[in-house]
Amino acid sequence: MVLPSLDSLTLKEKIGQMIVVRATGHWFDHQRRYPVWEASNSQLKYWLEDLKIGGVILLGGSAAEISLRTQKLQQWSNIPLLFAADIEEGVGQRFAGATWFPPPMNIGAIAKKDLTKALEYARKMGAITAQEALAIGINWILAPIVDVNNNPENPVINIRAFGDTPDLVGELGAAFIKGTQSYPILTTAKHFPGHGDTASDSHLTLPVIPHDLDRLAKVELPPFQKAISVGVDSVMTAHLIISTWDDQRPATLSHACLTGQLREKLGFQGLIVTDALIMAGVANYASLTEISVMAIEAGADLLLMPADPEMALNSVYEAVCSGRISKDRIDQSLQRIWQAKGKIQQQKIDLDQIAKPEAVHTAAEIIKKGVQTSLNVPISPPISPVLPINLILIDDLLKCDFLAPSCPAIAIPQKLGYQMQVREQNQVPENLEEIGLLQLFTRGNPFRGSAGLSKNTQQWLKKALDKVAIKGLVVYGSPYVLDWLKGEISLEIPWVFTFGQMEQAQTIALETLFGVSRFSDLHPGEFM
Repeated sequence: MVLPSLDSLTLKEKIGQMIVVRATGHWFDHQRRYPVWEASNSQLKYWLEDLKIGGVILLGGSAAEISLRTQKLQQWSNIPLLFAADIEEGVGQRFAGATWFPPPMNIGAIAKKDLTKALEYARKMGAITAQEALAIGINWILAPIVDVNNNPENPVINIRAFGDTPDLVGELGAAFIKGTQSYPILTTAKHFPGHGDTASDSHLTLPVIPHDLDRLAKVELPPFQKAISVGVDSVMTAHLIISTWDDQRPATLSHACLTGQLREKLGFQGLIVTDALIMAGVANYASLTEISVMAIEAGADLLLMPADPEMALNSVYEAVCSGRISKDRIDQSLQRIWQAKGKIQQQKIDLDQIAKPEAVHTAAEIIKKGVQTSLNVPISPPISPVLPINLILIDDLLKCDFLAPSCPAIAIPQKLGYQMQVREQNQVPENLEEIGLLQLFTRGNPFRGSAGLSKNTQQWLKKALDKVAIKGLVVYGSPYVLDWLKGEISLEIPWVFTFGQMEQAQTIALETLFGVSRFSDLHPGEFM
C-alpha cells in the first residue's frame, strides 16, 4: 500500500493521522477485556475508514490472532497504519506464543558482570523482537525504556528499566535499538525526560521531578541522547512535572519540555508521541479537548489513546480553525509521520518466524545468567506422608497471565509431592503450617501503585521465616524484594531469584532449586 500525497488529505484527515487508538488483539468484540478503552469492531472501522485515524496500539490475544487482526484493520484504511505494541520484553510479553524475554533489568544485571555479553543480549533481543513483530503485522515497537530506575520504590518503571545508572541504561538501550535496525520497523525511547526517579505512578497521579538542570543533564537525559544518536525513531513523553523546566504543565503538555528541550536542545527530529492520554497523570490535569490541543501545541506529533478519539480530533481541528494552532504546525507533524510510515513496509505474515529455537534459546540464556541463588547444592524433594504446601503469593489474581494449572510453578512442585495454594499478598495464611515451598511473584507494573511487598506480607514473612516454617523460597520479578528479604530477615533457607515470571523462568528457577534437569526423569515429555 502506497502513502498518498499529503496534499490529497483534508485538514481533518491530517489530524486523524495524528491519533493512535487502542484495540484488543482478539478477533471478536465479546473478547475485549477492557471495553471502556477498547473500541468495538464497528467503531474501529468507522475511525479507520472515515476519520482516517493513523495508528492502532494492540493489547491481548495470541500472536496468531494478531496476524489476522492487523490484516483486517489495515483493510479498513486506505492509508498504511502504524501498528504499535508495548513489547518491552519481546512479542510474547503481550501476544501468547511468541518469544517472551525477561525484563530488561535482567540484562542490566548481566552487564554488571559482563558488559560485552549484555550488549550482545540486548542487540539480539531487539533483533528478535523486530523480526517477530513484523511477522504478525506489528511495525512500531514501543520500546526500549530508557528511564534510569534509581528509585527502588518506583512502582511503575522498576524492572522494566535496564538499570539504575545512565551509562548502563544508555548503552543497553542503544544496543536494543541497533538490533532492530536490520528490519523496517520503528522504535521508541520512553518516557521523556525520565520516569525512573519517582515513587508514584503516572497512570494514577501526576508525579513531580524536582531535580535541577545539572542533575537532569547527568542522570535523566543521557540515555535519551544516546538513543537519539543511534537513530531511535520516536520518543514517548512522560506525564510528569519537571519543575526546573515547567512547574505548571506535565511534560506531555509542555512546550518548554517537548519543543524547547527535546526538539531544540537535544536535536531530536523524529516522532514525538504522548504516553496514553487516558492516564490520570494527564487526564486529570484538564479536559480531553484541552489536553489534546495542549499536547500538539507542546510539540507532540501523535496523540496516544485519547479517551474519545473523535473528540480529540475535533478539538484539534477547531484549534486550527480558530488560529490557536497553525496549519503549518499540523503539516510539520504529518511530514514526520509520513517519513516514519515510509520507513516501515508491509511485510508478509509469517508465523514460522515466531519463537524459533534460537530465539527461545536466547531468552533462556538471559534468564539463566540473571538467576541468583543461595544454593551450593539443590534441595531434595520432600519425602513425607503429609504433603507440604507450595504457597504461591502474587500481586493480583485477575491480572496474572503467567499462572495456569499446567504452568511450571504449580505443576513441577506437584510432581515432587507438594500441595498447591495460590493467594494474593493480602491473603497470606494465618497459620504457620509447614510450607515446603514459598514462591513470591511481585514486580513493578502500570496501575499497581506501589512497589514490592505489602506491609501485611512483610510482617507475615518475618514471622514465618523466624519460625522456620518455610523450607525453600523462589522470588520472581523484583530484585528490590530480594534486597528487602536480605536486609530484614536472615535468609538461612535455600532461595532462588529470577527476574522473569513467565513459564520459562519458572522452570529454570525450580530446576535450580531442586537440581532436576528439565524434569525429564519425573515426567518424560513435560516441561520441555
